[in-house]
Amino acid sequence: MLETLGIHFPSLAIYLVNFVLVLVLLYLFAYKPILKLMDERAERIRESLEAADLARQEAASSQEAIQEQITEARREGQRIMDQTREAADRFRTEEMDKARQEAEAFVERAKADIARERDTALQEVRASFGDLAITAAERVIRSSLDRTAHESLIAQVLEEGESLRRN
Repeated sequence: MLETLGIHFPSLAIYLVNFVLVLVLLYLFAYKPILKLMDERAERIRESLEAADLARQEAASSQEAIQEQITEARREGQRIMDQTREAADRFRTEEMDKARQEAEAFVERAKADIARERDTALQEVRASFGDLAITAAERVIRSSLDRTAHESLIAQVLEEGESLRRN
């Protein structure tokens, strides 16, 4: 019956033996080395992926550390700026207070000098006026009082008063 279909049993057996032999030879010489190469390549890929993951994790932690350092540096810079600003404000306030105190002291000294000069001038005027009054009275008593004599007497007393002031 198989022969009616065109299948010859001994040829089929030979084909089957040949197929099994080719399959065994391929398994021994091709399939095992190909599987071995594919396993090695898969292992290298897996190691590369693990190394990439490790590098990514290290990069992320480095990035976080760098970001933290930048943030800390900014905080430190801001703190230094605040301290500098406070020191400048304090220095400006101290200098303004010093300048104000010096100006007030200068004004007080000037007022004292003016008062002393005024008192000295008043004393000189009083002394000169008294001397002039006494001199004028002496002259009035000694001479007669006519208008021209009186004017010349006043001019003379004023000249003497100025010469006394210059000395």
